[in-house]
Amino acid sequence: MTADVVKEGYWYGNETVAVEVLNALRDYRSAEAAMRRRTRSSMGMGETDLLALRYLLEYERAGRMVGPKELATRLGITSASMTSLVDRMVKSGHVVREPHPTDRRALVLRPTSDSDEEVRKTLSGMHRRMMDVAASLSRGEAVVVVDFLKRMREAIDGIDQH
Repeated sequence: MTADVVKEGYWYGNETVAVEVLNALRDYRSAEAAMRRRTRSSMGMGETDLLALRYLLEYERAGRMVGPKELATRLGITSASMTSLVDRMVKSGHVVREPHPTDRRALVLRPTSDSDEEVRKTLSGMHRRMMDVAASLSRGEAVVVVDFLKRMREAIDGIDQH
């Protein structure tokens, strides 16, 4: 990509290569956000609901039980918001509440098999294409990309600290 192809309006000056990288990263983030909107729309779920379902599926695959309090902490939401979220997800058939096997006062949240199937059906093609792209990288390329993304995350995480 040459300097004349770099998008107008970026505030970083004339560092052409850096701007090209940041533009590509911004374009990827925009495409990912659009994909998430399409996924939420096709599944009839809000962003937090979809994220909660993703976490519940991760816990399920790892053989871990999770309750509303732990999930609320992971999502960064209040217990009142968590109650509303769980009510919605139970009503939509994505989540079930079950009694905890050893603590009769506690509940466990589990994704339904239908929701696991729906997520796989909705996202499997996209995940396969993303995996194919990642697998096409040489080991050296992968190391550079992972290092870059980690440093970008650290740069963004550090914003509130300065």
